[in-house]
Amino acid sequence: MNRNFITLLIASIILSGSLLAQQKENIPTLDNPMSVSYLKSHLKKSHPRLVLNPSLESMVKKKIKSDPVVKNYYEAIKLNADKVLQKPYLQRVMTGRRLLSVSREMLYRVNMLGMVYRIDKDPVMLERLNNEILAVCDFTDWNPSHYLDVGEMSLAVALAIDWGADKLPAATVEKAINALITKGINPSWENESKNAGWAYGGNNWNQVCNGGMIAASIAIAEKDPALAAKTIQRALDGIPNALAAYLPDGVYPEGSTYWDYGTGFSVITCAMLESAFGTDFGHTKHSAYMASAMYRLMMNAPSGYYYNFADCGDSRGKNADTELAWFASKTGNKAFFERDRLLIPANEMSTLSRIGGAALVWIAQFKETQGEAVPTVWYGRGANPIVIFTGNDGYYFGGKGGRATTSHGNMDAGSFIFETDSIRWVIDPGNQDYNTLEQTGFDLWSSRQNSQRWTLLTKNNYGHSTLTVNNQLHIANGQATLVEVGEGSQPSAVFDITAPYGDLLKSAKRTFTKDSPTSLLITDQIETSPKTEVISWQLMTVADVEIVKGGAILRQGGKSLKINNISHPDYLLSVISLDPAPLALDRKIKGLKRIELIIPAWTFQNGKGDIKIQLTK
Repeated sequence: MNRNFITLLIASIILSGSLLAQQKENIPTLDNPMSVSYLKSHLKKSHPRLVLNPSLESMVKKKIKSDPVVKNYYEAIKLNADKVLQKPYLQRVMTGRRLLSVSREMLYRVNMLGMVYRIDKDPVMLERLNNEILAVCDFTDWNPSHYLDVGEMSLAVALAIDWGADKLPAATVEKAINALITKGINPSWENESKNAGWAYGGNNWNQVCNGGMIAASIAIAEKDPALAAKTIQRALDGIPNALAAYLPDGVYPEGSTYWDYGTGFSVITCAMLESAFGTDFGHTKHSAYMASAMYRLMMNAPSGYYYNFADCGDSRGKNADTELAWFASKTGNKAFFERDRLLIPANEMSTLSRIGGAALVWIAQFKETQGEAVPTVWYGRGANPIVIFTGNDGYYFGGKGGRATTSHGNMDAGSFIFETDSIRWVIDPGNQDYNTLEQTGFDLWSSRQNSQRWTLLTKNNYGHSTLTVNNQLHIANGQATLVEVGEGSQPSAVFDITAPYGDLLKSAKRTFTKDSPTSLLITDQIETSPKTEVISWQLMTVADVEIVKGGAILRQGGKSLKINNISHPDYLLSVISLDPAPLALDRKIKGLKRIELIIPAWTFQNGKGDIKIQLTK
């Protein structure tokens, strides 16, 4: 469908507060009939009832025999389970302030061991599962000061006793239920006059922690139905605040790998609710949440890298996207079902996802009813508006607006990445290890204007392909909005990036145009203010750079890309090497460099003018 410069609804929403207020007003709620009486009358009594139930288990077993995709993926689960048998038991070993790596490992082990036990009834897997449960339930606590650790551990233990309930020793089950209450659920209710911050929060903590609490509550429902019911009720009330992050079009503002994390827990939460109660309480009716599957798909570039904005990882592994496969099972859309990757020989797959055992169920549930081609123009609005152009011969462009104060956000409004020939010419510097920074006492998580976070090249505007004015940081809370998107033979997108510059500019609009099948035109319409002194146009790359008259030539992988300085051909581009990195704590990126075009404000006649740069093969 050709929208030909549709004016988007958020064009007038400049301040982040306005955007958040609009989102809050439009948050769809989940159905929430939860009470003790509802729990007792609707919760399935038989086990398993988390992700699996007897009918689903029977279906999976049949599919393993008849469906080569399901059979192959189950073979991979068995190989992973065999490797778990060779590992030492888990211990309560902290990494900085987190127990998270231990909780995640437990969730992975339960998914592998538990699913093989469910399918094959292998007593070796059951014995190991039993011992894994006992090990973590003997921990003094599950580190409630960092509740993600509790959320993941609670999910792991709940799945373990559910999947092994028919044969696990009664003493193990009782010990696990007590641990789920004392180490899992109760710490979240220590101050009942004030809900835990994550319970109604707007980021992935909500999805992870509420998902873990739902699992734990189902597991302990017979022992303490009042605690279980009120905890599930809180979760169903709170989860919509996390789903609001996807509004209105499915963009996950924290980036693609955080989509995988937060959405992965929403996916398994839906699967648990459906298996235990026969309903997901309205998750699949949430249009933005369901639309996020296409967002996830569009973040995969031909090079194999993600569009890695925010605190996103750089690239995906070889395995299939099993979270995306859940959306395939719900929609029937084969675009979300990575059949070829699911058929990679089991012994060639890398380590499976820590919810990969559960994923076998929805992989087996997939039935193709539709196919949707990857669009050549895609956009999504919201806190971090995104535009994607795709094309032949490995063409891929991603550009964004947003604000730095978004969860996991950076000073990257107006930035972009660009690929041709499946080579990434214009990069985003991506994320870096949290614990390494935190151990130095670095204040990574404050997003105030003067926060240490903005000293890092991966977080500030000096490390992104955007504009910098007067060599100053962006205004952290300045929201850059998506104004227009046009399709057709030369698709384009316009971002209003004025707000991040405060009073340093009167106006700045950045237009990206795919002006040919092999090129990208970036046009910045600038209106200076009395405070504007100099504007720096920036491009981040790891390619080799040759400065030539009228621009530069990038070379990488036996290919080349020309930078044409259309608007200011008499101004030379300059190259700033960022390898080694400016600060000791900066991420080290081999060959990283910033290409700059420095333009004095006085060159803009009457305070207005354009900067036009073309990237072309």
